[in-house]
Amino acid sequence: MKFGIIRERKNPPDRRVVLSPAICQNVLKSFSGAEISVEASPIRVFTDVEYEETGIPVSESMEDCNVLLGVKEVPIDALIPNKKYFFFSHTIKKQPYNRDLLRAILEKNIELYDHEVITNSNGVRLVAFGRYAGIVGAYNGMRTYGHKSGLFQLPKAEELTDQQALIAELRKVQLPNIKILLTGRGRVGNGAREMLDAMDIKKVTVADYLSSNFDEPVYCQIDASEYNKRKDGVRGNKADFFANPEEYKSNFYRFAQVTDFYIAGHFYGDGAPYLYTREDAKKEDFKIKVVADISCDIDGPVASTIRPSTIEDPIYGYDPLAEVETDFLNPDAIAVMAVDNLPAELPRDASNGFGEAFSKYVIPAFFNGDSDGILERARMTQNGKLTKRFAYLQDYVDGRE
Repeated sequence: MKFGIIRERKNPPDRRVVLSPAICQNVLKSFSGAEISVEASPIRVFTDVEYEETGIPVSESMEDCNVLLGVKEVPIDALIPNKKYFFFSHTIKKQPYNRDLLRAILEKNIELYDHEVITNSNGVRLVAFGRYAGIVGAYNGMRTYGHKSGLFQLPKAEELTDQQALIAELRKVQLPNIKILLTGRGRVGNGAREMLDAMDIKKVTVADYLSSNFDEPVYCQIDASEYNKRKDGVRGNKADFFANPEEYKSNFYRFAQVTDFYIAGHFYGDGAPYLYTREDAKKEDFKIKVVADISCDIDGPVASTIRPSTIEDPIYGYDPLAEVETDFLNPDAIAVMAVDNLPAELPRDASNGFGEAFSKYVIPAFFNGDSDGILERARMTQNGKLTKRFAYLQDYVDGRE
């Protein structure tokens, strides 16, 4: 079985990779039937030379590979027919901008495996960049707070080498006694929490966060059960919320009244209530002035996130009264950081973390007969058709929705 690490061709360029040179070596040592070739790339965070130095051949062609591994969408004209591909296709939610990509994959008889649906038998994702989105998102949020408040300046994350370099910069910062709210306890939320803990910011309970004043900066990490409540007044829980989101309403505003800096690291599901609305943001006692929206759902649960921002230009302002974008330094503006490809700012660490999981869970499936069903669950297309699990995309492919 020959694996090919393809060159990332989507713009803006993404320097991440599925398997680093060291992880390639580990795969070859662990599986005697495995071969790996790397497509030459001028942008990859691990250079061609780094692969060659570890004995991994670099090639201009991937035609002789069976399985092609990438990160972002592959441009249609670069797709090689009759191959197996792994990448984030951004089609499983029927994203209109990638309809033609999925059509081309079917037409070229490509077997597509989307990283986003690589799960265990319980539906838990096995490979993801979420932790690194949280790490970079918290750093970028702190950088945004420094700009908005005028208290300090931090370099961009992409200018630093790894997570430890980000932490070293954050530890130089002296924060006033602000309250920082973090939503989400998954990979993203916990990645963000790592950075707050690395700054030695005190973590406090919901009760203390809502009712107490502090003479130092503090943060509170909450999940869906703490910012939503059942409409009927019955005590709910997280499991019930995810099963019946339409039965809930937001209980977030009580946090917005006391929060200076908000980090959104939650997962937002269809049918769930918004955390805060545009009308909420207009109220005089709405206190949030800086938002690091790692989740980045546009015109959705975090009303001030009206567009994604970019690594090059990561901060914009939201005028809550006019409901339009403005200069984030305007006193009444909410400063928003909503970069939607945050792990790309920490490509070496993110690639290493992703590759460790991919080599642990996915690569073995090619050599053990897919005994855990990992490939079967992640296979979106086969023999020019959608697989049964993804048949719901047929109307999307046909242009009927």
